[in-house]
Amino acid sequence: MNTNAAPEWLPSFAVPFFTLSYPIPRPAEPDSFYNSSYYGTGLLDGWFIITCIAVMAVLRDAARLLALEPLARWKLARDLHHKRSLSKTQNGNGHTNAKSNGHANGVANGSGHATSDAHISKREQRRMHRSVLRFAEQGWSFIYYACQWSYGLYVHRNLPTSVLNPVDVWINYPHIPLAGPIKFYYLTQTAFYLHQMLILNAEARRKDHWQMMTHHVVTVALMFGSYFYNYTRVGVLIMLLMDAADIFLPLAKMLRYLSFLTLCDVTFVLFMVSWFVTRHALFVLVIISVCRDSFRHIPLAWDPKRGLFFTRGVLNGFIGMLISLEILQLVWFAMIVRVAWLVVSGQNAEDTRSDDEDEESDEDQTKKNQ
Repeated sequence: MNTNAAPEWLPSFAVPFFTLSYPIPRPAEPDSFYNSSYYGTGLLDGWFIITCIAVMAVLRDAARLLALEPLARWKLARDLHHKRSLSKTQNGNGHTNAKSNGHANGVANGSGHATSDAHISKREQRRMHRSVLRFAEQGWSFIYYACQWSYGLYVHRNLPTSVLNPVDVWINYPHIPLAGPIKFYYLTQTAFYLHQMLILNAEARRKDHWQMMTHHVVTVALMFGSYFYNYTRVGVLIMLLMDAADIFLPLAKMLRYLSFLTLCDVTFVLFMVSWFVTRHALFVLVIISVCRDSFRHIPLAWDPKRGLFFTRGVLNGFIGMLISLEILQLVWFAMIVRVAWLVVSGQNAEDTRSDDEDEESDEDQTKKNQ
């Protein structure tokens, strides 16, 4: 436990929940993070991950309820009111088209004034509610990935590694002890994906539920494996590459839910380019480096006391998981290209995922109204 970094009032049993565990004296000649504290790894790190999951759950709900949902609700309600005002103006007499009984058909009352939000149809209410929830969901993803990618870039820039030449991640293996920023980056990233797994199973399932769950399970397995087997430098590089495209996708979806369709399309193109570069070009370079460079720079050895966990079995396991991620990403990229074709064809980019539950309720309501 790291009792020196904990406040005096904190009970000893709670210290691992709020501090990085296993502090170790700084190496005499570190090759990075010269002024940081250094740490080992162990099971107590799991308690810190639990705290991070709880903090993320609170931050997600706070951002959603206090900022993102109110913003989306205000924007969508304003757009609906503006749309109805234009509809009245286009009629030429200040009134909407009325039914035979003299009342406006769900848009304005007999005096030519727009009705209140209470008279919005149930179908419009469901659509607006769904867009508000989706906007808030994507807003949290955008906030997280933007912040975490920026922090990951800081960590990467302080390591003697290169995106275009991944061979550096194998030199001087094992890279122990861990600098504080690297350990914090790893544990918070692991907490995020575990939190995402909980959300996937708690909320209404989308069409890509099992694809996302498979991705998260493999990602968490890679994180735990690389963390405890001391492959953290290649892990930092992979996480940095993965997070880059995930900034643009939620942003594109947010813009779509708020009906900024042109900006959505532009952002989606940026997402597609960043996805191809980071998840197919650069990520494949990393996989090649794992297959080729690791054996050139690290002798085969299994010596836990020295932090050496380099065997063909371990490497084959990592390679298998990395390739499975790439296959899954190729499937997703095919879907991305399909959406891009819709954009080129003059249609707008859209989120192809949907809640089956929401779609069914809309269909049922339509049948009732017929």
